[in-house]
Amino acid sequence: MTSPTRTPTPADLRKRRRLPANYALKRSAHAVSLTTGRLTAAGRMLPGFLIVGAQRCGTTSLYRALAQHPLVLKPVLRKGVHYFDVAYHRGPAWYQAHFPLRTTAARLRRRYGHRPLAFESSPYYLFHPLATPRIAWDLPGVKLIVLVRDPVERAYSAHAHELARGFEREPSFERAVQMEEERLAGEAERLCAAPHSISHAHRHHAYLARGRYAEQLSRLELLVGRDRVLVLDSHRFFADPEATFDRVLAFLGLPHLGPPPVFDRHNARPRPYPMRPGLRRCLSEHFEPWDELLIPYLGEVPSWRR
Repeated sequence: MTSPTRTPTPADLRKRRRLPANYALKRSAHAVSLTTGRLTAAGRMLPGFLIVGAQRCGTTSLYRALAQHPLVLKPVLRKGVHYFDVAYHRGPAWYQAHFPLRTTAARLRRRYGHRPLAFESSPYYLFHPLATPRIAWDLPGVKLIVLVRDPVERAYSAHAHELARGFEREPSFERAVQMEEERLAGEAERLCAAPHSISHAHRHHAYLARGRYAEQLSRLELLVGRDRVLVLDSHRFFADPEATFDRVLAFLGLPHLGPPPVFDRHNARPRPYPMRPGLRRCLSEHFEPWDELLIPYLGEVPSWRR
């Protein structure tokens, strides 16, 4: 944000021109809603489950399908609160301010005869080194949902996503992958040493590291327990969304209510160019041992290895 004591630079002016006309209005409404939420935080719900990742694996699509269920209550302000990764310093009242009132939940429970569940979806939670211990400490009993996909495709999709959002400046996916080890060197350790710090590289440039799913799932299993973690193959979710949705409801202990949800793909990004076959083969070999470790979590061989 431009300081009032500094003359705006050309970059500042260009950034302002890119903002939509209703940007200031939305920001004001958001600030008012959050302030109101914090004043009533004690009377608000905490989530019963979280979609914690992985990034670019269909988390938004599952979030929107679940939000159509009468007993599933989404955050008041945004899909992903990102409290346990980049906003933990704001405190529990700030977090609770994002969720519906308990009176709303009580009204729904009387109507449907089942306890409603609040939730949010922040796909950085799975990868951030401190998010899982924070979740385990602050939300005892919470259930976690993880979606995974072909890690090569996930990495390629993530690069296109970060490039489009302006968080990545290297246009070549192959070059970005080559740069990853140097970019991420020491970043996880730095986040642990300075718990309220933020790492741009760790959050936006971890193309291969985020695809080593078993490494991250082992942390969930250790701190939360395997019985409270549901791991879904996103290819199977999109191929047969009804069956996957049934699994999710059974995991959450929720009944089928109302019409079936509408399943759509969200946040798909066009690829600027096809991946070089040699690079794809190299990356597939890199992920092969990690994909093997994923089998116990999925209960089957990952769809991309069949």
